Amino acid sequence: MKFFKGIHVGYAFVVFTVLFIVLLPFFMVPIIFKSRFQWTGVLNRIWARSFFTLTFFKYDIEYRFKPNKDQQYIFCPNHFSYLDIPTMGLNKINAIFVGKNDMERVPIFGFMYKKLHITVDRKSLKSKYSTFVRSLQALDDGKNLMIFPEGGMLSQEVPRMARFKDGAFRAAIEKQIPIVPVTIPFNWIILPDGSFQANQHLLKVVYHEPIETKGMTLDDLKRLKEKTFDTIDLELKFQLNENR
Repeated sequence: MKFFKGIHVGYAFVVFTVLFIVLLPFFMVPIIFKSRFQWTGVLNRIWARSFFTLTFFKYDIEYRFKPNKDQQYIFCPNHFSYLDIPTMGLNKINAIFVGKNDMERVPIFGFMYKKLHITVDRKSLKSKYSTFVRSLQALDDGKNLMIFPEGGMLSQEVPRMARFKDGAFRAAIEKQIPIVPVTIPFNWIILPDGSFQANQHLLKVVYHEPIETKGMTLDDLKRLKEKTFDTIDLELKFQLNENR
C-alpha cells in the first residue's frame, strides 16, 4: 500500500509540473502586461482544477457567502500541508498569494511565482516591511490577497493552528477590506507535512462569511485576529468530529 501511495505522489508531481509547463506561456501575459493581473487567478484556477482532476483527488468547495465582484477580500486559510497552496488555487475569486520566498529557488517556477505574487523572507525585518508595503499597494491596485496568517506550516499540534501574525489583519484594517476566514480541514490527513505518501480523503474547503473591517482601527487588530482564528478553529473541530 505504501508503494502505491508513493507512486501516486510521484505521479501528482509530474502532473503538476507538466501543467505548469503548458500554462507558462499564458502566465507570461500578466507578468508582461501588469493590467492583466486577473489572469493570475484564472490560470491558477485552471491549473488547480486540472491538477486535482488528473490526480483523482475529490474536492468540495463551500462558500457561505455570495462573493461580490465589486468587493475586494483578504483570504486567510489555515496551513498544515503543502497541498494547501494548490487547494487555494481553486478559489473562484481571483487572488494573488503573499507567502514565504522559499519557492523563488525553484527553477522557472520561482521566477513566475516571484513576478506574480508577493514573497517575504521572514528572517529579514526589511523584507517583512517591504512585503507589507507591497501588499498595501496590491490592494490599492484592486487585487485580492491570499495570506496564510500562521506565516507557514508552524503548528506543533496539528490540527491546532499556530499563533496568527499581524500582517493580514493590519492590511485589512488600514485599507478597510474584509477578511474571509478559510478552513481547510483535511489536507493534513491527505498529505501530512514531510510525507511523500498521499492518503485518500475528501479535500474540503470552507469559505466563511467575510468579517467586515469598516470603521475598525488598529486598536481592533487583536479582536479581528482572534475572531478569524476562532472561526477557522471552530470549523476545524466540527469537520473533524463529523468525519470520525
